[in-house]
Amino acid sequence: MADTEKAEATTTRHPIDIVSGSRKNAEDKHLQPTPSLLSTTTTPGTLTTLHDRTSPHAERALCRKLDTHILPLLTLMYLFNALDKSNLGNAKTAGLEKDLHMIGTNDYNILLSIFFVPYVLTAPFLGVVGKMYGPIYRRGELARRLAIFYAASNIAYAFGGLLAFGVFHIKSGSLPSWKYLFVIEGALSMGMAVIAFIFLPRSAAEATFLTGAEKELAFYRIQVDSSAIVNEKFNLREASRILRHWTSWLILAIEMCLGIPLQSVSLFLPQIVARLGYSTVKTNLYTVAPNITGAVMLLVLAFASDYTRWRFPFVALGFLFTFCGMIIYASIDVKHDLHVAYFACFMMTWGTSAPSVLLDVWYNNNIADENRRLFLTTLGVPIANLMGVVSSNVFRNQDAPQYIPALATTAAFGATGLVLTLVLGGYMIMDNKRRDRKQGVRLRARDVATERLREGPDCVEFRWVY
Repeated sequence: MADTEKAEATTTRHPIDIVSGSRKNAEDKHLQPTPSLLSTTTTPGTLTTLHDRTSPHAERALCRKLDTHILPLLTLMYLFNALDKSNLGNAKTAGLEKDLHMIGTNDYNILLSIFFVPYVLTAPFLGVVGKMYGPIYRRGELARRLAIFYAASNIAYAFGGLLAFGVFHIKSGSLPSWKYLFVIEGALSMGMAVIAFIFLPRSAAEATFLTGAEKELAFYRIQVDSSAIVNEKFNLREASRILRHWTSWLILAIEMCLGIPLQSVSLFLPQIVARLGYSTVKTNLYTVAPNITGAVMLLVLAFASDYTRWRFPFVALGFLFTFCGMIIYASIDVKHDLHVAYFACFMMTWGTSAPSVLLDVWYNNNIADENRRLFLTTLGVPIANLMGVVSSNVFRNQDAPQYIPALATTAAFGATGLVLTLVLGGYMIMDNKRRDRKQGVRLRARDVATERLREGPDCVEFRWVY
């Protein structure tokens, strides 16, 4: 046996043996995580059997600790980030264009376009820096956790509407009311960044709230159901190999399609609601309910996705919601069908966040190599944000208040994303069946430890999570 194979054999244990087609009970084997990864010392009396470490009770206890210590912090981070990013739409309803002499021009659209440039330019760098933060959850646990803190963006848009409702009542200050909105929300974001830097652990191995045994269990869980090599050092050449498979390019195309509905609703929902004919203050108040239900729908779809372990049907459903909402709003007489128009606003928010969250989970579930996973993410996220430039320039002042070209464009991207998602999901189902026939055994993605799947679809045992 080669030295590298011996090293691998002593650092991890497989719960099942797929190559031989048999399942081997590993109850009596001890987990021996790489010391350099855990950076902890273990006394002889602390080691237990693998059966004890991977018991449902032990895993639930670990997840509860991770959830209570990490999710609230991540949720607040994302809430304040989204709150600070979404205030332009609220500010526009309160006279930003007038005060900055933008009325009658496309300067506001140019402002929004410039706003997205730093997101795109800094994403690759931030993605590499973010490699210092390792994964902590199994593949089947990820969607609902991501949804919880992604739902914070919808809550932020709702809270932003409430905050704007209150701030825009300020009449005695020396500044226009919309400037106070920027000051308050910007300060919250900056303060939260400092708190997160201090308290957010980089990985389970560095989490001070976990015991040594819990850190070992956390390492084992990621080794068998998330990453091929846990906390692998970043290698750009190795990471870029993810683009050799055509499914990666289709995922990036879907990112483009979800980016426009996501950015259009987050930036322009106040302008869309304004067509209902309410005052500035009431318009911002009426953006609250759609965003709240958007957060609820995101959680429903994500929990259903984790429960069924299906990804693409729920991504497709999100695209369908947005498509229907845009088409309904564009095709009716809003003044005479206010209730239908307002319901269409709800449908828009139902379908914007779910495709983004579940698509990220979907492709991450299918990439065991941490470098390749990071590389695809650092491409996909900037592409989705870059679509904010498109959204910023299709909602033009000359098309107000109907914004028919913008609604049609957003609906078209939603429909395209729906089709591409169904194509990719259908391919994965058929490819899994082909692989089963070729091997003569029926496997599911969860049956194969991810430490065996470094090369992705090139591995014989690989099965798609779809």
